[in-house]
Amino acid sequence: QVQLAESGGGLVQPGGSLTLSCQASGRVFNIYIMAWYRQAPGKQRELVATVTRAGNTNYADSVKGRFTVSRDNAKNTMELQMNSLQTEDTAVYFCNAVVPRSAPSPPLDYWGPGTQVTVSS
Repeated sequence: QVQLAESGGGLVQPGGSLTLSCQASGRVFNIYIMAWYRQAPGKQRELVATVTRAGNTNYADSVKGRFTVSRDNAKNTMELQMNSLQTEDTAVYFCNAVVPRSAPSPPLDYWGPGTQVTVSS
């Protein structure tokens, strides 16, 4: 089992910055991919950014150039630095961890409870 806890959400003005953190605990040594997802009111959850254990990253087109994801394997943490925030970035942000298993078993998905980010003047 893996437990995830997000922190760092809050209210920020358009154009501002915010950093989210995710702390993983439990059987963390098996985590391969960590990711940030977000869900705005009335919308489906969407992928924001991913980072592998090796530090390879990937971003949604809507956040490229504005958000930076990073991971510290020694501390079992992941961060999302969000710059130039827009009202459209308002959502609950979720931390996700993927643990692979031996074929043919599918990987395990773990989720944090989420943290609210509100971008408003």
